[in-house]
Order: sequence, then structure tokens, then C-alpha cells
Amino acid sequence: MRKGLFAAAFTAVLAVSTGAARADELIESYGAYIGQDDLYNSSNERLTQPWQVIRQDRANVHRFGVRQPGDDLDSFFASPRNRELAERMIRAGRIERSAARRLLDGDVQIYVEIWRGAGGDYINISVN
Repeated sequence: MRKGLFAAAFTAVLAVSTGAARADELIESYGAYIGQDDLYNSSNERLTQPWQVIRQDRANVHRFGVRQPGDDLDSFFASPRNRELAERMIRAGRIERSAARRLLDGDVQIYVEIWRGAGGDYINISVN
């Protein structure tokens, strides 16, 4: 019994000292209106994945200067490199299936949270 208790206590101390207990950090959040312009890429091809729409929306805002009412500015996706990371970050994050469908239909307001976690950066998306 003592060995088990000691092992559990040692594991807890080790986890805290190595940073495993560190909480994820909110890097930035913003709201965006996903309009019809955000559903098509520069070649006028219809986008089929939520990460593509998020990336196009942020490219429209930062690169092309196309903002719609409800589009907030963010500093994270001002970087083209960070926009390239959108797919991985959304896969690592959270978006409900119904929210993804609504986002892909367009004409919807979304809220995006960009997080830094022990396993890497990720994005959580909700649809209003």
C-alpha cells in the first residue's frame, strides 16, 4: 500500500515539475462573418473543408482587404505562415459537426479561439 501511495505522489510531483500540469494558453480570439466571398478560393473554386474557409476568410481580411460587417481583425492570421497552419490547428481543435456544416454554407457569424497547448497550437470554432 505504501509503495503505491509513494508511486502516485512521485508521479504527481514529476508531472508538475515537467510542466505536464500546465494549462493551455489562449493566444487570441476573434469573430468573423463567413460570407459568400469566403466560400471560394482565388481560382473561384468552391471550398469544401472548414479549415479552407477559415484560411480564405483570413486571407480576404489580411491579404486582399475584403472585410464584411462582423469580421474582426486578428494578429495571428496576419501571417501567411500561420494561415497555412490552419488545417492542422483545426484538426487538433474543436468544431461541432453542425457548426462545420453551417460554416460551409456561409452567411454565418463564427467565433474563433486560438490556443497554445502542450501538444501544439489549436483552434476551437463555434457558430453563433
